Amino acid sequence: MAAALLANLLYSTGFVLEKRALTAMPSVNVRNPARLLRQVISSPLWIGGSLALAAGFGAQLIVYRTLPIAAAQGIFVSGLVLLLLLSAKLLGERTSGRERYAVAAILAALLMVVLSLKEGTDTVGRDAPAPLVLTVCLPSLAAGLWLYASAERRTRSKHRQPTTGVEYGVAVGLLYGVSSLAIKGVSSHLSLDGGLGGALLDLLRSPYPYLLLFTGAFGLIMSQAALQKCRASLIVPVCTTVTSLFTAVLGTLAFGEALPHDPVRLTLRVAGTVLAVAVLLVMPKHDPAPAVPAEPNLPPKELMP
Repeated sequence: MAAALLANLLYSTGFVLEKRALTAMPSVNVRNPARLLRQVISSPLWIGGSLALAAGFGAQLIVYRTLPIAAAQGIFVSGLVLLLLLSAKLLGERTSGRERYAVAAILAALLMVVLSLKEGTDTVGRDAPAPLVLTVCLPSLAAGLWLYASAERRTRSKHRQPTTGVEYGVAVGLLYGVSSLAIKGVSSHLSLDGGLGGALLDLLRSPYPYLLLFTGAFGLIMSQAALQKCRASLIVPVCTTVTSLFTAVLGTLAFGEALPHDPVRLTLRVAGTVLAVAVLLVMPKHDPAPAVPAEPNLPPKELMP
């Protein structure tokens, strides 16, 4: 639990620091990743945010070795509250009434998932068959890349409305969902029972390090470009929710972590997942267009001196 709360603090702080750094930079473009990387690594503030995220990754490894996937995701989503507070205080971002209701519903979904947990009865899965992992992950990666490209095409449209970033958040969330499964897989190979060399060789024979490298590289580029365009207080909650749902649902099945047998706990977990998905579907996709200033009231020409 302590490691999960620490991961929340580190992730929220990291995202806010990166957003502040990106706000001060010239426009970054996902189609020019080399220039994007040069820009971000030249910013000490961005590097500080990245180090916080990396430390959160380390805390996440500890969590996955001790908690079931669904339980871990429930706790990770609680970091949205801290993120909203930090983005309002440090970034000056304000969410609309509809968006606040959506985030409140997401937190209610979190509470339902947490209430579905019972200490000592939930199993912690250790590994998953590689073909099953690839069957789950590869289509998800393709869907995330396609959705992100579609959002990019729409933002370049001449008559586009300002985007809230929901599409970007879902796309990056799918990549980070795969990354979360890869982290879970890496954590399951960290046992040193057979020695460090044996554990490393076993890890390299699995798909997890390669999925982690792919999602890390593409997720970094895509998330930074999206974070500069959109409010952190909206895109990060959407991304986090998609990542958590993806990991909790597909990760639980892939790693063989059984759902609760008690009908009440099962209902809470399923209903919490359904509620979170429903909220994502109804969240506003566009910000209001900027108001056009009214023309000043001038007297008729014939009355002017």
